Amino acid sequence: MQVIDKSTDGLTREFNVVVPATSIEARVVSRLNEVGQQVRLPGFRPGKVPMKLLKTRFGESIRGEILETTINESTQAALAEKALKPAMQPKVELVSFEEGKDLEFSVKIEVLPEIAASDLSGLALTRPVAPVTDEEMDKAIADFLKSRRTTETVTTARGAKNGDAIVADFVGTIDGVEFQGGKAEGATIELGAGTFIPGFEEQLIGAKAGETVVVKVTFPKDYGAKDLAGKAAEFKVVVKELQTYKTPELTDDLAKQVGDESAEGLKTRMRAFLQGSHDQSSRLRMKRQLLDVLAEGHTFAVPQGMVDVEFDAIWRQMEQVMKGGQLDPEDAGKSEDELKAEYRSIAERRVRLGLLLSDIGQKNNVQVSQDDLNGALRAEMMRYPGQEQAIFDYYQKNPQAVESLRAPIFEEKVVDFIFSQAKVTDETVSLDELMRDPDDDAPEADKAEAKPKKKAKAKKDAD
Repeated sequence: MQVIDKSTDGLTREFNVVVPATSIEARVVSRLNEVGQQVRLPGFRPGKVPMKLLKTRFGESIRGEILETTINESTQAALAEKALKPAMQPKVELVSFEEGKDLEFSVKIEVLPEIAASDLSGLALTRPVAPVTDEEMDKAIADFLKSRRTTETVTTARGAKNGDAIVADFVGTIDGVEFQGGKAEGATIELGAGTFIPGFEEQLIGAKAGETVVVKVTFPKDYGAKDLAGKAAEFKVVVKELQTYKTPELTDDLAKQVGDESAEGLKTRMRAFLQGSHDQSSRLRMKRQLLDVLAEGHTFAVPQGMVDVEFDAIWRQMEQVMKGGQLDPEDAGKSEDELKAEYRSIAERRVRLGLLLSDIGQKNNVQVSQDDLNGALRAEMMRYPGQEQAIFDYYQKNPQAVESLRAPIFEEKVVDFIFSQAKVTDETVSLDELMRDPDDDAPEADKAEAKPKKKAKAKKDAD
């Protein structure tokens, strides 16, 4: 085999591979002999079919089989000989292949870039820490107790008050015509909850059981059902029953109903849950900060084929967004070319960060264990209650699907490794500060510069 260099352009390499005709012919003859031992032809015993007849009958198909095998094996051998690490599947084109002549084909690939080792110990990161406050605990307990409340029917002849619940039948019309989704029987309407169209609940205050109330409202302009958005409607509401809510107190008995030994034990679990949620948000913020630092500190070239694949995935999502009329207001006035340029920049950032994290992980022997994969599989099964066995069977039968779980685990383990090497300073913040987008506090000039990064993070980096 001979490898002939043709061109080198950035990360792109192009070369031709020549395989001697004698090598091809030897493989063809060997394969024909194998076929001759198995095939049955009239007038010949197995293994006694003349080579000439075998060539006539099977030569063309076997030559095609040998061509494919030889190209694949020779391409891998050439890559190994040149110590090239392809970023994607090589593009192979046949140059010449005739019986009795050398096989020649061209190979064009993009290689993975060489990435300089990062000094992770020099990284300085700030970790926002938000302790759970008493006010947050009070709200969590109140929400829990609200979820356990019961209702009692009001037996006195009084009108409904804010905080009451009305059990009613209603029919909605627009210009006297009923519309889909505007009718219900035995619906429970909590007054003051704000779950119905603005103005609906307020017009039922004072209503009594047995009364019929005509409620007039206008659907919001951004209402989900476009055929109703912005339109005026009337609802004929027949009040069947008036109820009040009874909220329980937090007692040991109530705590035991949800698996805790005491009210204090329930509070402790609630606080731990809230703190865990805060810590997760804190980690996402620090990861976002880390990715910004890594992106700004590394400007190596990336394989454009990988960028193309990433961009195509992003743009397919964008096309769905545009088709649904849900385009970000910031993008609404831009041309398609401007949007494509912006999102291609995001795709390039993603690819660069992915390669960088992969390189750091490999150089520092970050591993994904079978236990890690098993945990991810269990989490995936829990996403589909009642279908756990089907999900398990799917992953058991599709090893490539299990491997799809590996990449995000690997990324998170690399991020955790970098955190362990970096200098991390804790900064106590409020929950509002923790949840606020840091770009929102930037000066206007910085916001414009940060926008592509912000979109990239929103789409992937901080997942």
